[in-house]
Amino acid sequence: MSTATAPMQQSERSEPNERSEHKDGGGAHAVAHSILNRMAMIAIQICTGILTARMLQPRGRGELAAMILWPLFLASVTTLGIPSSLIYFLRKHTEGHATLILNGVAMSVTFGCVAAGVSALLMPRWLHQYSPSVVHGAQLFLLTVPLCSMMLAGQATLEAFGKFTYSNIVQILVPSATLAMLLLFLFTHHFNPFTAAISYVAAAVPVTLLIYYFLWRERTASTGWKWSPSACRMLLSYGIRSYGIDLLGTLALQVDTVLVISLLQPSAMGVYAVMLSLSRMLSLFQSAVVMVLFPKTAGKPLEEIVELTEVAMRISVMITAACAAILCFLGPVLIGIMYGRPFLSAVGALRLLLVEATISCAVAVLAQAFMAVGRPGIVTILQAIGLGLCIPMMLLLIPRWGVAGAAASLLLSTTARFLFIYFGFRVFLRTRMPRLVPKLDDFRFIASVVRSRMQRSAEMPEAAQ
Repeated sequence: MSTATAPMQQSERSEPNERSEHKDGGGAHAVAHSILNRMAMIAIQICTGILTARMLQPRGRGELAAMILWPLFLASVTTLGIPSSLIYFLRKHTEGHATLILNGVAMSVTFGCVAAGVSALLMPRWLHQYSPSVVHGAQLFLLTVPLCSMMLAGQATLEAFGKFTYSNIVQILVPSATLAMLLLFLFTHHFNPFTAAISYVAAAVPVTLLIYYFLWRERTASTGWKWSPSACRMLLSYGIRSYGIDLLGTLALQVDTVLVISLLQPSAMGVYAVMLSLSRMLSLFQSAVVMVLFPKTAGKPLEEIVELTEVAMRISVMITAACAAILCFLGPVLIGIMYGRPFLSAVGALRLLLVEATISCAVAVLAQAFMAVGRPGIVTILQAIGLGLCIPMMLLLIPRWGVAGAAASLLLSTTARFLFIYFGFRVFLRTRMPRLVPKLDDFRFIASVVRSRMQRSAEMPEAAQ
């Protein structure tokens, strides 16, 4: 719907999700489209990774990581579960969407402002091993924390309405804008850690604007945009219970980076940042599945949720494991060619991180079942126990083993989280535990989705003619 089109009538608002799902295709096609989108994102991220590693070398790459980590990290750990709560209630209710969105975004921005202010005071102490210019740069970029909070809330709203195509567009825009700015600084001979950090952080601006442009186009009412304490209470009631999942998921992905920044020298941080970004490319499968699975299963019967979750988990883990095996074998060659010899010292850590990424894929997908049945607090407790093992292990192993110690700690923590969540199906949901061994139907399902995508791609040129 264009902005010039009249707002939808009340009778039309009763089925927003069904129309969205029909328009964007079924869950399998949404996942397939998301995976293709993330493959394009990975290609762009590889280019940005090679460019920054080659131009900045390990020390400069570590300084870059110290400056760009905080905006999205702080926005993610201070959501209080608002993005997940928006998905849950926007899918569950057919009215009052405008009020929910407005209040959810307003609370997200408020939390982001508080996080930025507190972090600016603590930054010099945490980045004590870095130069004053790096510390000041990190503090400056904290101004974008509220913008990142808006981005997370807005993207969750798009996914709640089934607008996965729009969500994919804004996601691929982030690395695309980053790469464009990096190349601009390179060609103008102004490429350094600070300008590279600007390229990464400033990408949040066009992405956030585009998200809310899409939401304005798809608005379901011209009225109802008002502050509502009851809406805030409702969003926070679910959000706080699910917040632990968002918080622990973010910490599971980035707590190692936060600790490495403080415990290791900038050059070691640069090496670890490159290895971590390479292994995190495997998260494309879990993120594509999770983006679709929670909105598709929220509110469905328990048995159906478990069945959909286990199929999604097996398929995503199979694909992730296959890619991890290839990277384990080709890792040394790829690192030498793409990033240079200074980064070859961390090949062992890369292999540990690839195994961790595969297990993390299963954890992320299985957690969506608890979210969909309205039991986010259970996963919060289970994840906290697993992650609680990570921080003390890192404090113990990073000083001894350096980069490899951080990777080993992360692997053990993720393994513990998987065991807790897997057995939680029987203990807390009182249902069967998901089947882990792949079935023949899983391969048939993958083949059918691939064939369908190929047929649709072949039909597009014919339709155009």
